[in-house]
Order: sequence, then structure tokens, then C-alpha cells
Amino acid sequence: MSTLFELLEKIKSKPGLYLGSASISNLRMFIQGYRFARSEVGITNTEAESDFYKNFQPWLQNRLSIRTVNAWDKIILLTCIDEKAGFDYFFQLLSLFCHSPKTFAISEF
Repeated sequence: MSTLFELLEKIKSKPGLYLGSASISNLRMFIQGYRFARSEVGITNTEAESDFYKNFQPWLQNRLSIRTVNAWDKIILLTCIDEKAGFDYFFQLLSLFCHSPKTFAISEF
């Protein structure tokens, strides 16, 4: 089974195949389903996957200076014109997240 990040690379290049369309909301639902399926069959998350699940949302809120209870896809949509733009922006943000230091305090909001 592919890791989350291997799968995201596939989705990035062919979103219609995996999501129906390039949609940030569809992407989040796909990731939730992927995470659920792996847990159902007892596959442990990689360290990078755990980091994404735990820290992407707080990192995103900090980066965009947005405090909200909304999920990360809705936060991204606040800054984009449509689902496709949000989808594209997610991958830019994901690259930044993966290459950023992971030490920040929630209180930095």
C-alpha cells in the first residue's frame, strides 16, 4: 500500500482518477477515508503521516493567521476562489509544511 505522500503525488498528477475532480474538499474526504481504511486493517501510520495528521492544521492556521474550528480544507478555501484553486494551493502549502521546522507553539496564533 502506498504511503500518504506517495498517494498524494499520484492524486496531484491525476486528480480526476482519484477524486472525480481537482477539489480540496474531495481531497480531504479522500485522505480521511485513506486514514480510516489503514486503521481498520491495522496499518500503522508512518512518522511523516502522523506528523501531517497532527500538525498540518495548526501549522496552516499559524501560517495563514486564521483561528477557526474549521478543517484545513475549509481554511484553504477561505483564501481561494474555488475548489480547484484550493486543491492547487494545498500542494504548495504541503510542500512548505514538509520542508518547515515542526517546532511551533499553538499559542503563536
